[in-house]
Amino acid sequence: MEFPVADGRPNLTSISDFLLLEFSAVRVIQILHFFVFLALYLITMIGNLLIVVLVVLDHHLHTPMYFFLMNLALMDMGTISITVPKSMTNSLMNSRTISYSGCVAQTFFFVFFRGSDFALLTIMAHDRYVAICNPLQYEAIMNKGACTQMAVSAWICGVLYAVMHTYGTFIITFCSNVVDQFFCEIPKLIRLSCTSFYFVEVGVLVLSCSVVFGCFAFIITTYVSIFTAVLRIASAQGHQKALSTCIPHLTFVSLLVFLGLFVYAMPSSNNSSGLNLVISVIYTTLPSMLNPFIYSMRNKEIRAALWKFLHQSSFPNRIPRLL
Repeated sequence: MEFPVADGRPNLTSISDFLLLEFSAVRVIQILHFFVFLALYLITMIGNLLIVVLVVLDHHLHTPMYFFLMNLALMDMGTISITVPKSMTNSLMNSRTISYSGCVAQTFFFVFFRGSDFALLTIMAHDRYVAICNPLQYEAIMNKGACTQMAVSAWICGVLYAVMHTYGTFIITFCSNVVDQFFCEIPKLIRLSCTSFYFVEVGVLVLSCSVVFGCFAFIITTYVSIFTAVLRIASAQGHQKALSTCIPHLTFVSLLVFLGLFVYAMPSSNNSSGLNLVISVIYTTLPSMLNPFIYSMRNKEIRAALWKFLHQSSFPNRIPRLL
């Protein structure tokens, strides 16, 4: 049922589904999009699943840093699983639709995993700070119980973050069901509003940005202290070991933050742009896909655990059990 509003747009009092942005109306390109997304999805899932398996199986990785890395890998698998499979299905079925409840769920879980991601990255910065700047107290501070509480708090923060954003987004009345994005993204949904209720979500977005920048400032301040401590380490081997655990984390944080700024700080346009679509795909898929590679390139322990795992898989009767 529709009622006219002041700006001439129809007020859709009941929406059963939304129409997502399609990559192309050409069938060949739709199929190509399906296979490209399938490749990105498989690379991301296999890489992050390997991180989880290695941390669980290898007792050398049973430390706070790798425990947090395992949680980060789980979050990255969740993030990409919320957006990419639905887009792949729509391309394969030559469809654009997503149900209203599906859109709500997609919004909630995407924000949930992204929020948990950033909360955990902040905790991981604290872990590196304690390990390098206060090594004698590391085991006492970052004990098993404390690490579990920190990880749980990151997941809980993600839930609260997602509840606020999802509620603030879907209390509004939508004047259109055409979403100018390949998934249900909050800024694009807000632009469909024809009531003043969207100011609730705008307020939540402002608060969220403040929290994110506060966390980022904390991470940067922490790393200033870390690098100051690293410069005081006499041995080159000590330098290398400290940097091998810090650089991957800082690289991933920087990638996530600057891609997010690039996506959401860009001037909005009423016309859909191929460039905007490509940037959004990069933001939603690239950090999760690169995370396993970033952490394995400079990390000898991860590479050693992977080599050990592959050897046991190839020669199960000749290699003793990991645990």
